[in-house]
Amino acid sequence: MNGKPNTTDIPVERLSGSVERVTFHSEESGFCVLRVKVKGKRDLVTVIGSAAAITAGEFVECVGSWHNDKTHGLQFKTINLKTVPPSTLEGIEKYLGSGMVKGIGPHFAKILVKAFGIEVFTVIEETPERLLALPGIGRKRTDKVTAAWAEQKAIREIMVFLQSHGVGTGRAVRIYKTYGDEAIVKVSENPYRLALDIHGIGFKTADVIAGKLGIAPDSLIRAQAGVRHVLQELSSDGHCAAPHDKLITESVKLLEINEAILEEAVREEITQENLVPEEIDGISCLFLTPLHRAELGVANSIRRILDGAPPWGTIDAEKALPWVEEKTGLTLSQSQKDAVRLALASKALVITGGPGTGKTTLVNSILKILAVKQLHILLAAPTGRAAKRLTETTGQEAKTIHRLLEFDPQSFGFKRGRDNPLEADLIVIDESSMVDVVLMNKLLAAIPDNAALMIVGDVDQLPSVGPGAVLSDIIESRAVPTVRLTEIFRQAATSRIIVNAHRINKGELPLKNEKDELSDFYFVPADTPEEIHAKLMQVVTERIPKRFGLHPVKDVQVLTPMNRGGLGTHSLNAELQKMLNANSEPRVTRFGTTFSPGDKIIQTVNNYDKEVFNGDIGQILEIDTEESSLKADYDGRIVEYEFGELDEVSLAYATSIHKSQGSEYPAVVIPLAMQHYMLLERNLVYTAVTRGKKLVTIIGQPKALGMAVRNTNSNRRLTNLTARLQHT
Repeated sequence: MNGKPNTTDIPVERLSGSVERVTFHSEESGFCVLRVKVKGKRDLVTVIGSAAAITAGEFVECVGSWHNDKTHGLQFKTINLKTVPPSTLEGIEKYLGSGMVKGIGPHFAKILVKAFGIEVFTVIEETPERLLALPGIGRKRTDKVTAAWAEQKAIREIMVFLQSHGVGTGRAVRIYKTYGDEAIVKVSENPYRLALDIHGIGFKTADVIAGKLGIAPDSLIRAQAGVRHVLQELSSDGHCAAPHDKLITESVKLLEINEAILEEAVREEITQENLVPEEIDGISCLFLTPLHRAELGVANSIRRILDGAPPWGTIDAEKALPWVEEKTGLTLSQSQKDAVRLALASKALVITGGPGTGKTTLVNSILKILAVKQLHILLAAPTGRAAKRLTETTGQEAKTIHRLLEFDPQSFGFKRGRDNPLEADLIVIDESSMVDVVLMNKLLAAIPDNAALMIVGDVDQLPSVGPGAVLSDIIESRAVPTVRLTEIFRQAATSRIIVNAHRINKGELPLKNEKDELSDFYFVPADTPEEIHAKLMQVVTERIPKRFGLHPVKDVQVLTPMNRGGLGTHSLNAELQKMLNANSEPRVTRFGTTFSPGDKIIQTVNNYDKEVFNGDIGQILEIDTEESSLKADYDGRIVEYEFGELDEVSLAYATSIHKSQGSEYPAVVIPLAMQHYMLLERNLVYTAVTRGKKLVTIIGQPKALGMAVRNTNSNRRLTNLTARLQHT
């Protein structure tokens, strides 16, 4: 590793040889353990050091000293480790066959070295058309190899640049993909752009590089980046804006510089139109421009949609209601009938209610009545799973909002919008509590003036992962006619999951279980986090599969309030992976996580190219170490990832409750401990409980459950949408 050997009497030596095997290499720190063939030594030597990138076959020149490790025996610890491209035929073949260059595995490495000898690197770089003369190498593979070679070279340069500035190299591929060959120039000019442009690189990392490049701590460029970063962090907690004073205070904490510089940075950001100042409830606040624009857009679109008569004209509800009851064979309750009347008379409508309150029946009844008018109806939901469920419950095709708006990866925007609206008379959005302000703005802008809108969702669930609280803001503003269903229907009242979800929502504790009878809802008390952990492992891996015949990976989902700690997603995933999928091969470790075939994974950011979105859950099918790629199955759709993109996914044996929104699972297991107290809120537990279809098990400290059920709305999101909708 870098750093001087501890004692001065250990002689510093030089050592060189070819890397036979890379036992371990961390892309984040550069730390590596290598097995090296050294001239004159019969056995391979273990070398420990630090390198931005290292591949079997390369030649290393090291300066360091010998140490006898108790566990691992004799090792050469380097102060300085330099890599040199291999020059022996054996080394070149090993290097090319390591899977480092896409399109060349061990088989083609042999062919290339046989044909071109030590000239092979020059041939690939300067005269790649010579590859075409070789058996099995056509134009397609030649192009792939030359592109991969150039990319690999550029990525290595970025790795060395990052490492020389004390930063992990794991994101080098992503940096190259974003900035191309100009990466180093762009980052050197303004390292803070990394935090804005590259997923997984935060302000702190960019700040380290800036410091190494000599950017002064009190420079305006740093102050501006810091202010924007603080606002961005607040928006990732769901806020659309921040009070001016809070923004300055938080920025001082982060940057440790004078308030006056930060005030100047805010003024500069406003001038550059990155921030927008606005009063909310008499307090001076600041918005990130895109969020301000989105809020304004949502308010304007709703006003526009409300204007005019419904496209179906006048329908006599008193005739339509008995007709629809006869058609469906269902009897509507008084509250549902009132809702149908309101829907038929309204151009825009919100329907909200918990599980078992008849939202589906109501929506289906309205759609059946309107279908007679031969209207063009479009159905949408925020996630693939929610869209699939909407298709099943209505019998009509539902799309994800992104599909509906025809996302175009080339322009990174939607084809449908104000200038190219959707062709429809009615648009129905389900699971709307999950839709953030930015997406809602895009969707509403694409609704034509004459069309009607129905927004359906459960306002008591957690708000969207992205910023805003759109559904609750619209309801609170009273600008749009709203139906709130509260009555639990008879057939739903037999489900303990539904009964207890409503109890939790009213601030009451779930009902206790009678002895031994099979139920769909259990609370398993535990006194300590350690006991919760032990019981959770047993319930997931043994008790649920045995007692209910459910598959521990495919059917059971652990939902936890947090990511960190012993009961957080990171720790639980590592343990559940060990217990449920320990022996699967091959394995690949990237960005601190090990993946292997059979693992359950979750997409953690929206990837429009691949059409996988934040919260989608899939299962790894295969890992190809030669092509450095991984294939996963998302509900029957196969998605391929390069290894450098694996920071977009996490293991998903356990996921956060936030990420579970809009999904349903046969069984959910929820750990609740007092250590989660900052997060224990009623809507958190309510959301988790309503994810389970056949079985819900809460394992926790009774005090933690009580606290969660009592605690409402402590973290109200700062938005200004309600006021915008009221000022019509």
